[in-house]
Amino acid sequence: MQSKNNKKLKDQLPKIKPPKFNILWIYIVLLAAIAYMWSSYDGGEPIKSEWLSIKEEMATTGDVEKIIYVTNEQKAEVFIKKDSLYKYKEEFGGKEPKFGPHFYFIVSSNFNPEEQFESVLTELPTEDKFSFQTEERTNYFTKALEWLLFPIIILALWIFMFRRMNKTMGGGAGGKGGGGIFSVGKSQAKLFDKENHSKTNFKDVAGLEEAKIEVMEIVDFLKNPSKYTTLGGQIPKGALLVGPPGTGKTLLAKAVAGEANVPFFSISGSDFVEMFVGVGASRVRDLFRQAKEKAPCIVFIDEIDAVGRARGKNAGFSSNDERENTLNQLLTEMDGFGSNSGVIILAATNRADILDKALMRAGRFDRQIHVDLPELNERLDIFKVHLRPLKLAEGFDIDFLAKQTPGFSGADIANVCNEAALIAARNNKDCVEKQDFLDAVDRIIGGLERRSKIISPQEKRTIAFHEAGHATVSWMLPHANPLLKVTIIPRGRSLGAAWYLPEERQITTTEQMMDEMAATMGGRAAEEVVNNMISSGALNDLERVTKQAYGMVSYLGMSKEVGNLSFYDSSDSRGFNFGKPYSEKTAELIDAEAKNLIDQAYEMAKKVLIDNMEGFTKLAEQLLEKEVIFAEDLEKIFGKKAGSQPPTVKEQIEHEIEESENKEKPKKEVNIENE
Repeated sequence: MQSKNNKKLKDQLPKIKPPKFNILWIYIVLLAAIAYMWSSYDGGEPIKSEWLSIKEEMATTGDVEKIIYVTNEQKAEVFIKKDSLYKYKEEFGGKEPKFGPHFYFIVSSNFNPEEQFESVLTELPTEDKFSFQTEERTNYFTKALEWLLFPIIILALWIFMFRRMNKTMGGGAGGKGGGGIFSVGKSQAKLFDKENHSKTNFKDVAGLEEAKIEVMEIVDFLKNPSKYTTLGGQIPKGALLVGPPGTGKTLLAKAVAGEANVPFFSISGSDFVEMFVGVGASRVRDLFRQAKEKAPCIVFIDEIDAVGRARGKNAGFSSNDERENTLNQLLTEMDGFGSNSGVIILAATNRADILDKALMRAGRFDRQIHVDLPELNERLDIFKVHLRPLKLAEGFDIDFLAKQTPGFSGADIANVCNEAALIAARNNKDCVEKQDFLDAVDRIIGGLERRSKIISPQEKRTIAFHEAGHATVSWMLPHANPLLKVTIIPRGRSLGAAWYLPEERQITTTEQMMDEMAATMGGRAAEEVVNNMISSGALNDLERVTKQAYGMVSYLGMSKEVGNLSFYDSSDSRGFNFGKPYSEKTAELIDAEAKNLIDQAYEMAKKVLIDNMEGFTKLAEQLLEKEVIFAEDLEKIFGKKAGSQPPTVKEQIEHEIEESENKEKPKKEVNIENE
């Protein structure tokens, strides 16, 4: 019974596992053995001496046991008898060495050891005589080291260099390291699957409704392929996202990775190109090999223009250009003789005009999804996404922000929200207010305020009239962009600025462009009208107007003399033809017409300023006083902006009610308000 209890007790006790073998133990044992041998070794180093002292002090007294003459080392080693070692304790540090040789002396070329040793031995008695040997020693370790030293150094350098390359160039698919130089031809794509899943989904992508519909169809096919294949349809092999920078192309691809329950490979176009020949093509092959193994899957190539630039237009390189070889391999893999069923290619670029035509054809990229700058409603949705983490003031008007940021991309809107939060925190506020967002927009568009910049009173007056000229002309011309505010506070590189809210239109007429040019020339015209002289402050205005005038004449066909001709090449088919696509006579005509348009805009601006001289001067004086004025101030001076929309029926009724209420008020109350 007791034995059974002991057995049960043993079974209940935790089993102690023997320690695992570790190679470090061997090193510890070797170090202990070496330490023991070193502590027990009493041999010591032989002491250098001279033959004369050995002959007179040691040999004649019978202390020498033997002498060994090493011929190839030109030295002789002296061994002392054990019974005589006590005499030389002091020379050996107070200890008697157990092993010899104990002394040695250098043998010169004139020294004849046989004669010298024989002469000493003949004089000594038999019991004091020592033995004499001659030998030649070979140090095999030194010789082996001489032969192996150079190969060992080369091998060490080789290992060191390859380890360094392993750290800098290692890493295969899915971001896993390893392989070093031997994995340089492996794909650098990051793999997102069930284990490494992207957290971004379509809810995080505001706006881009049409683009999301196109991409969601691809995701839906991967989830429910039978829905399409039963009708004989085939999903597009590739989709190309095209649009300006910051519009959300990469974010859309991340959302695809988050929504699709299939493996997702993400890589940049520049990751294919390497300084080694053939590496790019090898990485393309490896990427598609992995994609076929993981099919169905999606491969996303960001900034594909880095590798997909049109062939034959790379000046200075031969036909064996590494980038072109990489592109050729990419074209073959996307639509070669092999079948890539279940592998869908997504790519993004903002330079679709420079891509190779073979890359753009159907069968490789069947669809081009245009991701344009967001419009008003889309900007409102984007603001709602980026305002989620911010602590806003009560009653904050998000619609106002969307109206104040025309032409802003999704990245710009994210930057505005972040900058507004930083400005509010800098001012020690508890929440982000409307003014913080306005300051953030000014900061992003115009740059940082530079109130410390030294400006003379005369320069400040010139700047005020310059900016007032822009504001006046843009306010009085019906087709010019509506003004938001004007400031003479230096920002960035500008000494003053006028902010506009451009209309979100798809086409522009000649009259609209002429009014915009006149508003741009309003600053230079104001300087001439007021000071009867011009300054260098209109450099940026002149640059913009010149480009716009040449664009109207040579691209848009807005000149009667040149006619309905356009020399713009959207396909860039001219390649390296640096010559102009028109004659010298036409070039002179273009120059004359561009100058004529600018002169017309300038005269228009001068006429507006002269006709509204009183209001223009008043506006400039207010700028000098306040430094910043808004559209409301211009409306008080000039009235409603020219070309503004007529009031709606609702606005007319509200205006009539307000006037009737003002008439019913007693005169005493009006006088008190005036006072």
